[in-house]
Amino acid sequence: MEDLRNHLFATLEGLLDRDKPLDVEVAKTVAKTASVLIDSAKVEVEYLKITGGKGSGFIPEQLPEKSQAQIRRLK
Repeated sequence: MEDLRNHLFATLEGLLDRDKPLDVEVAKTVAKTASVLIDSAKVEVEYLKITGGKGSGFIPEQLPEKSQAQIRRLK
């Protein structure tokens, strides 16, 4: 998700670049693809909730330490 977020911000920056703006159709394609990835992640989270699973392939069984620290701060 962090990579996706970085790509979306890069797309936004590209759209705002006055010297070499990103093609609007390319930006729309990026946004649509991002939406599909986000929807997929939501389904995976629901799968984990329902099954009590610890990983699903997309969501690793053991989260990286950075993610674990972020979750601890939210609690």
